[in-house]
Formats: sequence, C-alpha cells, structure tokens
Amino acid sequence: MAKRVKVVLTESIATLGRDGDVVEVAPGYARNYLLPFGKASNVTPSILKQIERKRAKEKIAAEKLKQEAIDFKTALTTIGRFTIKKQVGEDGVLFGTVTNGDVAEAIQSATKKDIDRRDITVPDIHNLGSFVAKIKLHQEVSAEVNIEVTS
Repeated sequence: MAKRVKVVLTESIATLGRDGDVVEVAPGYARNYLLPFGKASNVTPSILKQIERKRAKEKIAAEKLKQEAIDFKTALTTIGRFTIKKQVGEDGVLFGTVTNGDVAEAIQSATKKDIDRRDITVPDIHNLGSFVAKIKLHQEVSAEVNIEVTS
C-alpha cells in the first residue's frame, strides 16, 4: 500500500476540503495534479502558522459582520414599521403586488443602508393592510419587519 502525503489546500476542492485544510492524498495525486496546478502546497510549520493566523482573522471578521447584523436588526425593530404606497383599484385590490424590491427600497430610504432584495421574504400582498416580512441579515441573524401598505 502506498504512503499518503500531507498537503495544504490553497483553494477549495469539492472532494477534498476547503482552502487551508490539511489533507492526506496519494503521492501521485499531489505530485501530478495538486502541486503543479497550485491547488495545494507541501505542509511546513510556517505554512501551518500562516493558516492559523488567516483563520483567526477570518473568525474576527465574521464576528464583526455578525455584530453589525445584530445592530442593524436592533435598528429595524426600533423603527418598527415601514410604509409602502401602491395604487389601488376600486375594490381595494392593489395594481400588481408588493415585492421584496419594494420592501428593500422602503428600508433603504428609512435607514440609508442597502439590503439585498434576495434576502427579504415577503408574503403575497395583494391588498392594503399590515404584513410581516422576514429579512436574512446574516447567516445566523434574521429580523422581522412590519410593512404597512397604503394607497
């Protein structure tokens, strides 16, 4: 049985792992594919230290993003309600519907912070009234906002 070689991945490979992982592979795979194409490098103590520093920086950055999302969630709940004006027909039914883009514009105009419309989940809104939309602010943080649809 052939000896396995330890390498550090320099980019994510679906079958092996993600960037920075130390993996054991067959020597031929490392020698003929991973190392020449720059997808991995040999394991050395200095590279392991670099990986640790990089992961620590990534963790700090992720915590900062999460805290910003929590702060923005607090700001959204402080504002409480966002108003969206739409045209209404004679029977009280909206022309069209309220989309996640409309909600994103309302939030952006009130908070001066851009939100990707794809992160907003809006129920089907075809009438006037109050509704609740869900916003994914971060992988672990989501918020619910009240939407008032008026004419």
